[in-house]
Amino acid sequence: MKRRTFKDEFKSQAVVLALDKNYTRKQAAASLGIGVGLLDNWLCAHHKREVANGSAEETDPRKRNAQIERDNRRLTMERDI
Repeated sequence: MKRRTFKDEFKSQAVVLALDKNYTRKQAAASLGIGVGLLDNWLCAHHKREVANGSAEETDPRKRNAQIERDNRRLTMERDI
């Protein structure tokens, strides 16, 4: 049996489907006709690329910090009232 190969564009679209479209990994893999393990491999590779590029480390703490600051302002206002 011949081993299937997938283009990089297909892999990146699969990652977007799994991460951004509120699909579970199982649903995304089923809709693409691939196994969950294969999708997990692509997600892991995507995460490693983000960490290597520094984008995952830079954006997540910044978003988290902004959320904490918004919550702090809201709670301070509620306390003052």
